[in-house]
Amino acid sequence: MLHLKNESFIPKNASDLLHQARDICSGMDATIRDARVSRKYLEFDISIKKEKLDELVRKLKILGELDHAKHVVEEKKPKEDSINEGIFYFNNERFWECHEILESVWKNCYEGERDLVQGIILVAAALVHYQKNENQICISILGRALKKLSNATGNYYNIDVDSLKNKIAEMKNSGQVATFVI
Repeated sequence: MLHLKNESFIPKNASDLLHQARDICSGMDATIRDARVSRKYLEFDISIKKEKLDELVRKLKILGELDHAKHVVEEKKPKEDSINEGIFYFNNERFWECHEILESVWKNCYEGERDLVQGIILVAAALVHYQKNENQICISILGRALKKLSNATGNYYNIDVDSLKNKIAEMKNSGQVATFVI
């Protein structure tokens, strides 16, 4: 995962950025699978040999300065640490990473908590699609998230579940997607 600093791009630019990044890095034996745009970052899913990463970053500098690169692997962490990390990622519009870290929590939950965590994961997944300018897909996934969250209320690790459900319902009903913090 590569995060470049975003100076001026919006989610509508995601597809063009993906094509530009692929063109810029052609011949490098790099695979650029996806591009997402948040207010802070241009986020690229990339597979490349470690020794070629600096060259790739130099070439992509035309799109934005490097903020950070991260080798994404499933990690085993204490539940509370994973949830706090998921909240951090969500609040920093790193929704794909939020989705990934919370999946490790979801795998170890039971009954009501399982639906609640899956609902939050679906919200993050929906916002990944928003970052790719796929708003209809985003709205559809938000509907699924709302169903998963339907029986949840109160606070879950400092996440105001009622406020979360209200924001999702508002976006779903209006068709207008926006990022927010949890």
